[in-house]
Amino acid sequence: MKDLSLLEIIENIKSKKITSKEVWNYFVWRIEKYDEKLWAFNFVNKDWFKENDNSILAWVPLWIKDIFCEKWVPTTGSSKMLENFIPPYDATVIKKLKEAWMSSIGKVNMDEFAMWSTWWNSAFRPTWNPWDLTRISWGSSSGSASWVSAWLIPAALGTDTGWSLRQPASMCNVVWFRPSYWRNSRYWVMPMASSLDCPWTITKTVRDAWLLYEIMNWHDKLENTSIEVKDIIDPKIWETKNLKWVKVWLPKEYFEEWLDIWVKQTILKAIEKLKELWAEIVDISLPMTKYAVAAYYIIVPAEVSTNLWRLDWLRYWYSSNKPYNDMQEFYMHNRWEWLWVEAQRRSVLWAYVLSAWFYDSYFKKACQIRTLIIEDFKKAFEKVDVIVSPVSPNVAWKIWQNLNDPLKDYLADAYTIPASLAWLPGISVPAWFTKSEDNEKKLLPVWLQILTSQFSEQKLLEVANVFEKATWYAKQNPQWFED
Repeated sequence: MKDLSLLEIIENIKSKKITSKEVWNYFVWRIEKYDEKLWAFNFVNKDWFKENDNSILAWVPLWIKDIFCEKWVPTTGSSKMLENFIPPYDATVIKKLKEAWMSSIGKVNMDEFAMWSTWWNSAFRPTWNPWDLTRISWGSSSGSASWVSAWLIPAALGTDTGWSLRQPASMCNVVWFRPSYWRNSRYWVMPMASSLDCPWTITKTVRDAWLLYEIMNWHDKLENTSIEVKDIIDPKIWETKNLKWVKVWLPKEYFEEWLDIWVKQTILKAIEKLKELWAEIVDISLPMTKYAVAAYYIIVPAEVSTNLWRLDWLRYWYSSNKPYNDMQEFYMHNRWEWLWVEAQRRSVLWAYVLSAWFYDSYFKKACQIRTLIIEDFKKAFEKVDVIVSPVSPNVAWKIWQNLNDPLKDYLADAYTIPASLAWLPGISVPAWFTKSEDNEKKLLPVWLQILTSQFSEQKLLEVANVFEKATWYAKQNPQWFED
């Protein structure tokens, strides 16, 4: 059963080859068997099961990133401050999935409040990469990616702000899919940076991503950025066999600085595969790319701090018992005692970039650069259908390798942040496996990022599906997770 995609499991249930109860029991068994090696979950609903074999999702279990509020289910954001928080409401996307008879099997680990990128910012535990337990699974959706990668669950929900879905999915060899910013409701999804956050999925295949997209993209009157038109994907796209109609753009800036030589060679092989599928390859420039990381790390801390203000230790349940002289001392001590290092770092940075003295020099200028990045992409998509690039400049690196060098971690996001700032839809497909810098015998996954213009999800899924069908890379899994 672990070898089946989400769609294949549903088809087997509806054809009576297996029952939804058997599926549930099987994946609970795998969780109990393997999680002590991965440390990926924060909460498991082992006994929560209902049967409906004729529904859209046939009660197949999915993992939920611990940032989606779920009624009467512990939802912590992997933070000590919310360790005992149980929401009395569902996030809109959870509600839509439940209406399609999704079975939520539990909450997976993440970086605290989706901040940072290397999984060690969780207040509870790290999450390991199933391809090599000595390496990072990236973040913040590390738990979601690890579990689907190890074939311990057919699909999982995550969120993506600048890289949070893309980096872990690519380093763990699973499909990520992010629609245009306005497609999914963020209502009751714990916010990090509201102008960038996007809830979406990690799956085994492109078609699994489409299935969840059909359910989750919906106009939400409670979410003021939710688009009013539901996106309906034409099922004929799954019959497309080549890319004769596609003009592909390779931004030269994505193949210069930071890119590891082994990753570059693997991506170039994937581009040769696109040529074999009759895609036309075009080399053009995205000149504003070099400013994207700097702009992102000014905009995000400012928005993070706005969303963190509610965590004041009065509305929630964690507070030190130490005596305080005044409320300022109370706030300062509790935030520094309970918030993890990245939340602290971004709060301090916000105080600087939004201050009256530096607002124009930093935050305002970063927003102006964002506008120029959006214009760059608009001009590009007047000439091409899709943009392809690496997802990450490196394969997964050793645990704790960059712990004392956050700047190196930030720069690793150079290929994903521009698209986030421009609110573009994107997906990844496997490019193959390559050597690591520190161990040439160890092969680790490398994935190809595909981007399209805003509201062009159908084109994106079609191109990704053609490439996926023409390769077999995504069918690989970590062998030590075999039953």
